[in-house]
Amino acid sequence: MPSKKVIETKKLSRIFKNGEIEVRALTDVDMIINEGEFVAIMGASGSGKSTLLHIIGCLDSPTSGEYDLDSVRVNELNKNQLADVRNQKIGFIFQSYNLLSRTTALENVELPLIYNRTGQFSNSKELAKKALEQVGLSDRMHHKTNELSGGQQQRVAIARALVNNPALILADEPTGNLDSKSSFDIADLFVQLNNKGKTIVMITHEPEIAQFAKRMIYLRDGRIISDKMIENRSTKEFAIKELEKPLTV
Repeated sequence: MPSKKVIETKKLSRIFKNGEIEVRALTDVDMIINEGEFVAIMGASGSGKSTLLHIIGCLDSPTSGEYDLDSVRVNELNKNQLADVRNQKIGFIFQSYNLLSRTTALENVELPLIYNRTGQFSNSKELAKKALEQVGLSDRMHHKTNELSGGQQQRVAIARALVNNPALILADEPTGNLDSKSSFDIADLFVQLNNKGKTIVMITHEPEIAQFAKRMIYLRDGRIISDKMIENRSTKEFAIKELEKPLTV
């Protein structure tokens, strides 16, 4: 049985216009990501990875080309339809966590269910508790998020992304605000979630975090220049050992 395609783009391009000046952010991007993959997307500043993330996340539309998300032709949808697809099919994780600081972890995780129109609001608390269990934060669910460490806050954000059971987890520089140990913890959590079948696309500029993924796509000047499976994937144990090695001068 062939793998189910979660993401498929064909000749995807994005051009930004400033008066008569055109800036080509993406050019003819062809990409397929199947269900159950864990993909890291890398590239230098200006490579187009943020633009690609915005289009994949239904936060922006391509200038030309096609984009299918979980069998929905996204590039033909209006703004309201895009918002519905975003809420129902994508779980977002951001570098800055984007949590409400004066509410509890549990209340933060419940939020997507409140805004979702699929009728899950009636048991939102139970679903939120299960999501927090998945990320190892059962004992912190009643803490306000400003009482949690950075790594714990990012785990709350991951639980919030999971609670709708989306087709895609989309992580934008998820370890950018964390120290090395917490970063490896979060990368390892992604591995655990992926092992349970979650499809994850992670934008990162950190090679040591990208090594936790199964596949790496590299962008340069708006084009994919490399797309390969990662043969020697990192683990939390290996990454921490490397971190603890004495520096040689």
